[in-house]
Amino acid sequence: MEKENSIKIFNDKKIRTKWDEELEDYWYSIIDVIAVLTESKNPNR
Repeated sequence: MEKENSIKIFNDKKIRTKWDEELEDYWYSIIDVIAVLTESKNPNR
């Protein structure tokens, strides 16, 4: 699996991630995190 862009699984839900080589840290899609934590079907609203 490529480290730069990958999918993490949390509570059987997919969360998109992006690896920042310079900072050596992952960035997570806040929309995906909100969807998992609120169990929302439409986290954009």
